[in-house]
Amino acid sequence: MGPHQGDVGGKDEPNLSSTGSSKYTWNEIRTHNTRHDKWIVIEGEVYNVSKWAYKHPGGSIVMTHYAGQDATEAFMSFHTDLVLVRKYMKAVHIGSVHEDDREVTPIEADFKQLTQTAHKMDLFKPSACFYIFMVGQIVGFEILAYLIMSYYGTGWIPYLAAVACYTITQGQASWTQHDFGHLSVFKSNWWNHQVHYFLMNHIKGASGHWWRHLHNQHHAKPNVLDKDPDTRLNPLFVVGEEMPKKIAKENREQPPKWQVPYNLQEKYFWAIGPPLLFPLIFQIQVFRHSITRRAWVDFAWLCSFYIKIFALYSPMLGFFGAAKFYFFVRCLESQWFVWVAQSNHVPMEIQSDQERKWLSLQIHATCNIERGVFNDWFTGHLNQQIEHHLWPTMPRHNLHKMAPMVKSLCEKHGLNYVTKPLLKSFADIPRSLKNAGDLWALHYEAYGLNH
Repeated sequence: MGPHQGDVGGKDEPNLSSTGSSKYTWNEIRTHNTRHDKWIVIEGEVYNVSKWAYKHPGGSIVMTHYAGQDATEAFMSFHTDLVLVRKYMKAVHIGSVHEDDREVTPIEADFKQLTQTAHKMDLFKPSACFYIFMVGQIVGFEILAYLIMSYYGTGWIPYLAAVACYTITQGQASWTQHDFGHLSVFKSNWWNHQVHYFLMNHIKGASGHWWRHLHNQHHAKPNVLDKDPDTRLNPLFVVGEEMPKKIAKENREQPPKWQVPYNLQEKYFWAIGPPLLFPLIFQIQVFRHSITRRAWVDFAWLCSFYIKIFALYSPMLGFFGAAKFYFFVRCLESQWFVWVAQSNHVPMEIQSDQERKWLSLQIHATCNIERGVFNDWFTGHLNQQIEHHLWPTMPRHNLHKMAPMVKSLCEKHGLNYVTKPLLKSFADIPRSLKNAGDLWALHYEAYGLNH
């Protein structure tokens, strides 16, 4: 469920007093699981969000991912102001889960208790000094990139130094915007969104609106096929064990005009994955999203980045020189982002929705990278990916404090808490792609022989 960003009521929704006393079994609730007919359950109460989902600040799709399911743990993990949100939930409340169908599992109870412990430890309280330093670092490296080239000229040494500084700006902005996008810093959601726009749109030249739309879905159902947008890779890649088999069958039943050689994907990944994700794929997506969704505030912030970079660098490099500078930085930033972001998820379990409980869902889909001063900085503390996925609104500088308790809880429930060295986590990306590609080839050939 996406972060709350404003009023969520609607005049055309059911009246709680007239519809909120009904009792529903899970068999009935699960039938309301389509895009236009969706019920969700939160704390044993049933909500018809079929119409209201389109007003949901976190996007309508993320609610569809929990249609016909219990969304309690996702709801608790995403929302920062539960009192306010519950006030508006009354408009879509239609009843309760039948007493015979109510059950709180041990893993749910233990995770709820662990979350309460985190609140008692004040781990959801951000450090102002930390975020001032993070934002200051980003702005400082951007200013330094410009000053180096304006003072020392455009020779290859100052040029590469400026590229390095600007790449650091972009990389660190990727990690820091993440906190503001998750509403982890300010008590006011409005201020979180403004700084998020500043970092994501003005500093990075991306789209905060686009990021929230996709990232909420990713957190709600990580590594779940057809729900996590990060798994929608089949035009170029197959991942996990289930997707290769499914795509192999589809390729045989309806042969495409040009068959993607998935069995070679770990090789062409190096050419079209890390270097081109930002400068090509995301570049198209962010503009398309802002325009098609008519997110004009988002679009204005986005345009401010391009006005800034060409206004600053065209006088020194010319228009096309500034464009080359920008493209060079984007390629380097893309390498940085892809290796870090994919190392936590691609090698993990990827399959259809199993309706797992929150702790189990995140542990199966996520792994950590070893801590260290460099690793923390280089990954933006996303080396603590497990803890971040369990509590998306927790400030990242506090995530490591929960790690021992999470690991202990995983041991209690027989879950595999995975932590890897940085380089091994990177090496596991092409290794997992090779495994998935080989699996596709095996089933593609076998399916052809059998038919």
